[in-house]
Amino acid sequence: MLTRALIVVLAILNLGVALWWMLRGEPAPAPPPPTTGVAQLQLLPASASAPTGAAIASPPAAALDDVTPAPVPPPPAAAPAKAPATESPAATAVASAPVAASPAPAAAVAQAPAPVPAAPAQCVSLGPFTDRAAAQAAQAKAGGTLRGARLREVADAGATRYRVVLPAAASREDAQATVKRIVAAGLSDYYIIANGEETNAIALGQYRNREGAERRMAALSAAGFNARLIASGGDGSAQWWLDATLAAPADASVARQRSGAAQQRSLDCARVR
Repeated sequence: MLTRALIVVLAILNLGVALWWMLRGEPAPAPPPPTTGVAQLQLLPASASAPTGAAIASPPAAALDDVTPAPVPPPPAAAPAKAPATESPAATAVASAPVAASPAPAAAVAQAPAPVPAAPAQCVSLGPFTDRAAAQAAQAKAGGTLRGARLREVADAGATRYRVVLPAAASREDAQATVKRIVAAGLSDYYIIANGEETNAIALGQYRNREGAERRMAALSAAGFNARLIASGGDGSAQWWLDATLAAPADASVARQRSGAAQQRSLDCARVR
């Protein structure tokens, strides 16, 4: 009796397992890893009316078309290069010809002739003339050989001595202070006059010709001293001289011949300006 009961129980259990096995659903498969650009297959759920164990039909082709990725558009074709404008044969030849290198500036400078320095101005004094009218006539005769000519009167032309003197100071102390300034300027040959009408005046040299005395006066004037020229001896007659700048250094003898001057002396151009 017990054996029959066990057999019945086992038969019921087997039947239940068989029913559960037939009625259970298929386990859902794990989703495949995502892939780019590849169509994926998807399993559709089984229909309720499909028989157990029947194979599941493949999805229709339309479903596969729905999941097919859109085609990637090809990259746009590069725009065709613009055709160059038609060039003339001469322009093409110029473009293809190599550019000649310009000569180096240093070479150009080396080949250029060195500038010739201008000759320094030369000034002369022409004379002597007996009066002003004779000096003016000589200037007209010289013509274009002279520039910036001016007439100069020389008193005491027959003098035998010329002295350069600074005016008398108010006191000997003032005269000594002036002497210190003369020494500081680098000048020499001086002494203070102690008596007579020129007491406390400063003598700065005695000369036998006027040109030497005038050069001394020019040096004193450049140092800031106002000296005067005193002539002694002679008959007191006056002479006229024509001071000018030569148009060209070679015109010195030509200017003297044209003017009719008896003498020609070199002159500092600072005295002509």
